[in-house]
Amino acid sequence: MSDPRITSSIFTRGAVDLSALRGTAPASSRPATPSQPGAPTGLPGGPATGGAAAALDVTEANIQSEVLERSMTTPVVVFFGAAGYPDSDQFAPVLERLAAEGAGQWVLARVDVQENPRIAQMFQIQAIPTVYAVVGGRPIDAFPGVIPEPQLRQWLAAVLKAGGVSVAEPEDPRLDEADDALMSGDLDAAEQAYRKILAESPADAAAEAGLAQVGVARRVAGADPQAALATAQANPDDVDAQLLAADIEVLSGMAEQAYARLVGLVRRTAGDDRDKARQHLIALFSIAGPDDPAVASARRALASALF
Repeated sequence: MSDPRITSSIFTRGAVDLSALRGTAPASSRPATPSQPGAPTGLPGGPATGGAAAALDVTEANIQSEVLERSMTTPVVVFFGAAGYPDSDQFAPVLERLAAEGAGQWVLARVDVQENPRIAQMFQIQAIPTVYAVVGGRPIDAFPGVIPEPQLRQWLAAVLKAGGVSVAEPEDPRLDEADDALMSGDLDAAEQAYRKILAESPADAAAEAGLAQVGVARRVAGADPQAALATAQANPDDVDAQLLAADIEVLSGMAEQAYARLVGLVRRTAGDDRDKARQHLIALFSIAGPDDPAVASARRALASALF
């Protein structure tokens, strides 16, 4: 990612408050219309290849109808991007192509964060690009940065599955409470909530992921991402510098790069340093979960490095 920025959470289960965007938009808002083949757009990636049903541009003028209301019947994937950001420029066409392939199963809504800063603020956008899934009028998941197409297809499949069931009520209000605390930066409350869930349900993967995110958020607090990454690059044998860099990469949407960094560290170290790197990597795995293709690949690489 050319401009890594830390996000407070990779996964969001309804933590975004969209109420301020409901109702009539300011008169100065530019009404957005669905993209037609060949139509210009200020977002990276250009026009949608699938026509009006596949992708559309969103502003405050139409977010209620094209995102919130539309998501009651069709899953909406909201792409937050901006022209001139390399990752955004490269990732937008991938989403547009997949939206066209979806043939109306889901809709791609594109938000130019430079033209719509208020929408970006409401969604707590801290990295470009960022992708949200909105189902049943509420966000159900999100990720910052760029992910490989196979992983993106899996994520979209999960979104479509969610779109086929009722999401009016949260699956677990305890998780919503914990996630809200994490998103607001109240790490103590979030940790307490996640630990309470795990005390009652030790195998709860979502709570494990949340607790791992709390740990990462604590470790990166006050760090300068660019300076930390530069320090790690200049000092490949500094274990603590490598661990911090991996945390920053995970929260910046570069999990695969983080995993590779720590697998390499495991290969170069021994004794306590090696075990420290291994345990740190395993903790990061729990954020994405065992079904994530990048995690599966990194686990194989870790096993090779260890044995």
